[in-house]
Amino acid sequence: MNRLMFFVTLFFASLLGSLTVSADAANPVISIETNHGEITLELDRVKAPITVDNFMKYVENRHYDGTLFHRVMESFMIQGGGFDQDFNDKKTLDPIKNEANNGLSNVRGSVAMARTNDPHSATAQFFVNVVDNDFLDFKAPNGASWGYAVFGKVTHGMDVVDKIRKVAVGNFQGHGNVPFCSYLVYLRSALKCRSARYRAAISLLHAKKRSRCGGAVYSW
Repeated sequence: MNRLMFFVTLFFASLLGSLTVSADAANPVISIETNHGEITLELDRVKAPITVDNFMKYVENRHYDGTLFHRVMESFMIQGGGFDQDFNDKKTLDPIKNEANNGLSNVRGSVAMARTNDPHSATAQFFVNVVDNDFLDFKAPNGASWGYAVFGKVTHGMDVVDKIRKVAVGNFQGHGNVPFCSYLVYLRSALKCRSARYRAAISLLHAKKRSRCGGAVYSW
């Protein structure tokens, strides 16, 4: 029986060059590099200050480096930020207050915090809405009506999001909608991933992982 593996690995970094992340900026810009391409997010600290500050802590601590889009639903959303490439939970900070009542809607391309049934349980996991999901919006400050807090939007790379949403998925370790193995990329740092030396190291990693991924190797 073939073992399910996972292929959408994330790397979060400030945009290099003229675009950088400022912890004090009202609208931080974040680059997510995946093996399907780059996704750029613009965060809204004015409407979602608690959520953005929390998210930025994870970015700055490199929590998201090497994590996965582990839940992919083609007509709903893609979710990530909680598991490493071996599907191990990553340690998180304390849960935050739900800011879903900020007037931002779960429309296509918006980015929101994932959570449990507890409205105020969001930590590191987030999702990108691939269609309009306004049923996830705040309705009332109680139970399921709290909704899911939007804190930013995709400004570049929705074509990448759409590639990810269409991948084949299955069940693994009690989790549903998990992508099948296709490509495995593990990115660590902005400077390293831009360097020829690091790319050579990644090529070696791919060679070691090929047998686990049916021979597929990601091509830079």
